[in-house]
Amino acid sequence: MSEDISSIIANADDLMKKAISHLESELVKIRAGKANPQMLDSLVVDYYGNPTPINQVANVSVMDARTLTIQPWEKNMLQAIEKSIIGANIGVTPQNDGAIIRLSLPPLTEERRKELVKRCQGEGEHTKIAIRNIRRDAIEHIKKLQKDGLSEDAAKDAEADVQVATDKSTAAVEKHLETKEKEIMSV
Repeated sequence: MSEDISSIIANADDLMKKAISHLESELVKIRAGKANPQMLDSLVVDYYGNPTPINQVANVSVMDARTLTIQPWEKNMLQAIEKSIIGANIGVTPQNDGAIIRLSLPPLTEERRKELVKRCQGEGEHTKIAIRNIRRDAIEHIKKLQKDGLSEDAAKDAEADVQVATDKSTAAVEKHLETKEKEIMSV
């Protein structure tokens, strides 16, 4: 029985860590006024009929604090990349000079910064919901084991361990959100 409990707790902890790493990847995509190649990670380009991530058809690099350059490995991909950027509606118009595409990020207004913070808070809330769902599932497994003969004390201890993992994960989410908010609001 004790290995069942430890596997439930370990599984819940692992799933919570995955939820936090997903939050981290989502927060990276939200631009904070600085050019970041990872902003385009979710961008998909039509590569000869196949949807392909942009980083597999071009080199995305930072030219300066507010400019990204995209240099395709094949010249004929310029139009497809440009079309994909416009279709993604990331708030930036691509500038195609025939060899590379430049994305000049405009400075963020106060209103836009607040919108981005709200978006970050929304992502954080989704992560917290996922963490709470993981906790609920783990506790249901523990209660099921209790019906199958696990002692009440062992079940309570296991539930407390799951709660500790939940609290730790929620605190990590808050820390990530606080860091991203400072990054966005700093001019």
